[in-house]
Amino acid sequence: MKIVVLGGGRVGGAMARDLVRGGFAVTVADASREALGRFADEPRIATVVADLGSDEGVRRAVDGQDLVVGAVPGFMGFATVRRVLEAGKDIVDISFFDEDPFELDALAKQRGRLAVVDCGVAPGCGNLIAGRLQARLSRLDRFLCYVGGLPAVRLWPYEYRAVFSPIDVIEEYTRPARMVERGEVVVKEALSEPELIDFPGVGTLEAFNTDGLRTLLKTLDAPQMAEKTLRFPGHIERMRMLRETGFFSKQPITVGGQQVVPLELTAKLLFPAWQLRPGEEDFTVMRVVVEGRDGERRVRYSYDLLDRFDRPTATTSMARTTGYTCTAIARLVAAGKFSERGVSPPEVVGRDPVCYDAVMADLAARGIVFRETVEELP
Repeated sequence: MKIVVLGGGRVGGAMARDLVRGGFAVTVADASREALGRFADEPRIATVVADLGSDEGVRRAVDGQDLVVGAVPGFMGFATVRRVLEAGKDIVDISFFDEDPFELDALAKQRGRLAVVDCGVAPGCGNLIAGRLQARLSRLDRFLCYVGGLPAVRLWPYEYRAVFSPIDVIEEYTRPARMVERGEVVVKEALSEPELIDFPGVGTLEAFNTDGLRTLLKTLDAPQMAEKTLRFPGHIERMRMLRETGFFSKQPITVGGQQVVPLELTAKLLFPAWQLRPGEEDFTVMRVVVEGRDGERRVRYSYDLLDRFDRPTATTSMARTTGYTCTAIARLVAAGKFSERGVSPPEVVGRDPVCYDAVMADLAARGIVFRETVEELP
């Protein structure tokens, strides 16, 4: 089976290498020759220069392929999924786009294709867990997800490295966060409601509201739901200062007679400072809490993950946890084990116990293990 990975960045690269090790014929498409050059050490991976921001570029990249894996930045994600479906191909996608993926459901069904979206760690693994427990429990009362990707060593001034698309990181700090309280969807400011939480093996991290529930707002029936991002203490204040001063604004301002978009300038300055340096390592920490009823019993399921940089392959933890979730679902689709036409988020995949177990087994085989704890509540 031939699979094309759209996007040859850190996560796209990890996925391509994982898929080729599994016996697939893999092509990576990207507009950057530099990005494609990183695959020179892997002759089994073909590369093609492609403008993935155009209809023609996507059409040519997916032509002749059996399955598409999407790994473009979030701002390109929705259009890319649409273009792939219009080209008559199935896609498993990780991009963190702002638009509602269900707007593409009719197109996918019309073309007889499937699109599994948000197939990362969060959104992604948390959705899988939510879907599995939605099918297992008689009622859901609460869903809460904490997640963060961080450098192993804290270095001033930001004590942070962008282990996925930096522009998508800034989106987390600016996009209003949708949550569910008492059964109603409420919108809160990103970076709001900070709390400090201790994680074994990591220490104390700060959590803040982000817009990570996404499709769960429509697919999960629970009166309390929230997603929070994790950073080292102090990060919220730094990002709020930049945001409130206007550094993340997309509205042009005039500087010395020239039109300047603050966000573009900020990105030029921040992104180099956020890059992982050669030899730097990262980790991913995640906690998913689901409460509900199992018959007459009130129960709480907790899932904890702590994953670290893989030294033998020099693969970042965020690339592992995000990319390998996506490749696990891609293998399900390739094998015909998940074939639901239309747009499906991971919670739909997770409702099937066979699919859920297969993804979790794939992750565990790569050293990514969720520790499950079940408690009975009064």
